[in-house]
Amino acid sequence: MIDELREEAIVNKVGGRFKLSTLIQKRLVALNAGARPLVDATKFPNKMEVVIQEIMQDKIFLDSQMNVQTTDAATGGIPDIDFRML
Repeated sequence: MIDELREEAIVNKVGGRFKLSTLIQKRLVALNAGARPLVDATKFPNKMEVVIQEIMQDKIFLDSQMNVQTTDAATGGIPDIDFRML
């Protein structure tokens, strides 16, 4: 199991277990559909770990409509990509 999922920090960062589960699921769907990882994927053995690192590094979050958004450090954390899932 991924150690970060045992910690409350990731749950609190996202805003609860339901939101964490939703964010992980939607981001995994996007990665499996060909979305570009926002962290160095060669450092992590599977896509789940890529998603966890994206969350821990504040690269992705859920907006108020439960859509996955990314932040771009160059724009000061303003969302720049909207991964709308069916």
